[in-house]
Amino acid sequence: MATTDPSFQGMSEMMQQSFEQTRKTMESCMDVFQKNMTASPWFASSDMNKKMQSYMERNIAAASDFAKKLTQAKDFSEFWNLQSEFTAAQWNALNEQIKDFGETVSKATTGSLKNLSS
Repeated sequence: MATTDPSFQGMSEMMQQSFEQTRKTMESCMDVFQKNMTASPWFASSDMNKKMQSYMERNIAAASDFAKKLTQAKDFSEFWNLQSEFTAAQWNALNEQIKDFGETVSKATTGSLKNLSS
């Protein structure tokens, strides 16, 4: 059974508190963003609203899961491995979200142009 490096223990507790504060802040920002999205003509499409909300929820969940894992890290080596995995996963998620959102915007734009020409 792996034991926690005593010099890392205090840092782990500090990270846990910091990530909890960050999670609360991210959720608050998400609430503000959602309220403002409905007022923006760019996000008038319900598909775009749903996509953005889905992305934000998944990103917050991933960050919360990452923070939880970090607080359970036993040493700096495990910390850096978790950090590397999370960074790679977030880049992959970002690329997928950009592609998916681009397709949604394209469909919404095409639909709007068809409505204008009718």
